[in-house]
Amino acid sequence: MTDATSLATSAGDRDPAVGLRAVAALRRLLEQLEAVQVRSARVRGWSWQEIATELGVSKQAVHKKHGR
Repeated sequence: MTDATSLATSAGDRDPAVGLRAVAALRRLLEQLEAVQVRSARVRGWSWQEIATELGVSKQAVHKKHGR
């Protein structure tokens, strides 16, 4: 998590170029983490509705994004 912490710190940098690059990297990391956790939940038998509830989105949105 050192990289994530470093990115979070950089996201608040006074230099917009540094901050924006960090925000973009955090966004990519977050998308990867979400995909890993959704796969894990599905392997454990979670429904799309249960996953959606935990993510605070609709069942349709999570299924569209992660369903295959």
